[in-house]
Amino acid sequence: MSQTPTEPVHIDGQSHLEEVVSEYGVVLVDFYADWCGPCKMIEPVLEDLASDTDAVIAKVDIDQHQRLAGANGVQGVPTLLLYSDGQQVERTVGVQPAEQLRQLIDNYAA
Repeated sequence: MSQTPTEPVHIDGQSHLEEVVSEYGVVLVDFYADWCGPCKMIEPVLEDLASDTDAVIAKVDIDQHQRLAGANGVQGVPTLLLYSDGQQVERTVGVQPAEQLRQLIDNYAA
């Protein structure tokens, strides 16, 4: 298994997302948009989680990757999908407190 990145990984399409999800044990995928206020609010939280947890934080810009967002049922942003061992295990929509996100990750991190 590769070293976990300590900053968010920007996803550039479906195959890249699948590669990241299959390569790492726990991946939190943030579907966001640059124009979204709540997405900007959660950004520092996700950066902290990327540097302090074993999870990979992956970012998907829904304006650049509308098909990918649609394929994942994203209707509002931010939508966060948590994958563990390649399977989607959690979904949250909207800004979540840092502690709640950390707890979600800790539930699945080894």
